[in-house]
Amino acid sequence: MGADHVRDAYAAAAQQYIELFGEVAPDDPDAALIRRYLGALTGPVLDLGCGPGQWTAHLHAYGADVTGVDLVPAFVAHARRAHPGPTFRLGSMLDLDAEDGSVAGLLAWYSLIHLAPEEVPRALAGFRRLLAPSGVLVLGFFDSDDTLASFEHKVVNAYRWPVDVLAEQLVRAGFTEVHRRQQRVAERPDRRYATVVALATS
Repeated sequence: MGADHVRDAYAAAAQQYIELFGEVAPDDPDAALIRRYLGALTGPVLDLGCGPGQWTAHLHAYGADVTGVDLVPAFVAHARRAHPGPTFRLGSMLDLDAEDGSVAGLLAWYSLIHLAPEEVPRALAGFRRLLAPSGVLVLGFFDSDDTLASFEHKVVNAYRWPVDVLAEQLVRAGFTEVHRRQQRVAERPDRRYATVVALATS
């Protein structure tokens, strides 16, 4: 499944997605964690796969020098209208043009989920290349009880990763894990959610 297929699937569902996820709710349980690790960094932060730009705008409101990057033109156009202040641009997390070691933090919030498993090492290596030593990576993804598996996401096929398996991929890419969270939510008993925070190894 290529980037063009993912882009086109989200473009077709863009308005519905914006209506559902276009803002960070005041009681969002993820907001404090994302702010804690990325909101006070000195240096540029990238929100990769930023969608409608809600997390980019949230971090910007807390003082982060943050840029949102997404494949979908409709998302970038909406984000620029709805969230003046931060920068938004079209781009792919597999083809980032920032200089090596130039980024203080990266947010990939449920944006790796559509990459085929064999593409994930390449993405993580690219993240490590961009991050300065001890730079921070925050990953949100769908957890799996046992094995890496694909499933039918509402927009386009996605993958569940056992946390230990993805954590090992991070180690191989040059990261050190510093925080892990796994959870379920009552509204979606069929889903497991995970967050891993890792630092670029010096």
